Amino acid sequence: MDKKIVTRFAPSPTGHFHLGGVRSALYNYLFAKQNKGVYILRSEDTDKERSKKEYEDGFLELFNWLGLKPDQFFRQSERTEIYKKYLEKMIEDGFAYVSKEEIKEEGQRSEVIRFKNPNKKITFRDIVLGDITFDTTDLKDFIIARSLTEPLYHLTVVVDDFEMAVTHIIRGQEHIANTPRQILIQEAIGAQRPFYAHIPLILGKDRAKLSKRDPEVIPALEYKNLGYLPEAIINFMALIGWNPGGEQEVFTLDELVEKFDMQKIQKSGGIFNSEKLDWLNKEHMKKLSNDEVKNKILSSLSEEFQNEKIVPIIFERISKWNDIKNMERAGELDFFSKIKKPQYDKEKLVYKSSSTKETENNLKLAIKTLSDLNEENFTSDNIKISLMKIANDLKNRGELLHPVRYALSGKDKSPDPFIIAEILGKNETLSRLQKAV
Repeated sequence: MDKKIVTRFAPSPTGHFHLGGVRSALYNYLFAKQNKGVYILRSEDTDKERSKKEYEDGFLELFNWLGLKPDQFFRQSERTEIYKKYLEKMIEDGFAYVSKEEIKEEGQRSEVIRFKNPNKKITFRDIVLGDITFDTTDLKDFIIARSLTEPLYHLTVVVDDFEMAVTHIIRGQEHIANTPRQILIQEAIGAQRPFYAHIPLILGKDRAKLSKRDPEVIPALEYKNLGYLPEAIINFMALIGWNPGGEQEVFTLDELVEKFDMQKIQKSGGIFNSEKLDWLNKEHMKKLSNDEVKNKILSSLSEEFQNEKIVPIIFERISKWNDIKNMERAGELDFFSKIKKPQYDKEKLVYKSSSTKETENNLKLAIKTLSDLNEENFTSDNIKISLMKIANDLKNRGELLHPVRYALSGKDKSPDPFIIAEILGKNETLSRLQKAV
């Protein structure tokens, strides 16, 4: 092709925007940018009753957050005169006609504009699916406008694509059935046929098409509120139904622009795997600077947990920022608080076959050796060296390490006792061990 490549993504602002649309927008963006072309975002807001500004604002905010900024932006509601001109010409040329329709609910008749179907077979080549043939006779004469100033989807989309010189239409496979109507209208107005690429459906783990009842189907901006990184969302959506080959799974947007290849889009549905999304999100979090991670974690914690030493422990255990508040809410961080002392069943301090007396003596040894460390040397490494000298002399190291860890955390599962002790500090550590004794 010697034309400049132009792609478009055209959402309707008639409801909350979901992640499936992000993938279509992303593929259009990647292909345009890879070919030094133009990426257009178009708000299909001709449905006056259902279109709402809040929904348009929502997807504009989303794309801004994701970094998918369009080169051009249009609203169909601002283009009514353009559609009117085409409708008048189609009627004049015999490609469309005014038809009186009965409105059943009201018992009245209303005029609509129908496309005059030439009743022929149409074959188009799809970049993903190959040649597809339709017999348009089944479509009959279909409505393209309610009036000259109320155009419908099939007309507006064709006119816009023609006027905006769109060369490639990349969209979901659910749109295949729309293609023959749109090709007929293209031919009627003298528009060159664009290239089509219908990308696979997004499926749940059970390989069934995702429905609005599935937990994964939430408004796309909610993923921002849940603490996902935009880079992870982009990376995840790119890989649903497309794979560049090779071992690499973590991609930046720039890398995706470089590697994207429509020939490698699969025909069958792609799986939405939320565990994979969490994994990718953590991989992108690891690319952040230490200061970014520290500031984000500390800003998510209550005042009682404001301790920089807690940062690496929390970071190790989260896959998205919202996990921090969930951990705190669930009490998983309580043992780091000097306000909320651990409450536990004292029998659990005793390790397996140890006796109560042996456990008491081991705890006293721990208190004595840690008391000899001064505050500035009270680090996890020094604490470990001191306690392991005692533990290695016992039949089983767990006879010391278990009661120490349990005394400090009150939890069956927790970070190792050396890290907990450093975070708590010398005085609080000795206080908890003494309570255990």
